[in-house]
Amino acid sequence: MLRTKRVTESYEMRVFTDTGDYFGDVEEAILSQTKVIGWRVRASRNSVLSKLLGSAKGVVVPHQLVKSVGDVMIISKAAMPSYTSDEPASV
Repeated sequence: MLRTKRVTESYEMRVFTDTGDYFGDVEEAILSQTKVIGWRVRASRNSVLSKLLGSAKGVVVPHQLVKSVGDVMIISKAAMPSYTSDEPASV
């Protein structure tokens, strides 16, 4: 049975990758006319995202990469930004 959840219940929810890494906290949902198309995730202290991004505040995760939403949000590891040494690490 499919259970629904209000978008506002997801704010401040902790986000983890499917490999168990703490990614950050949900800051905002990005909506189209009738559906969620993405999630703005804040790089929280002690998160993998804050270590990877440095001074950037967060990233937008497309909703297609969200695997599960319950007490926490689980996203695909493919959402993890990756940078080569030639590219700047900023959003």
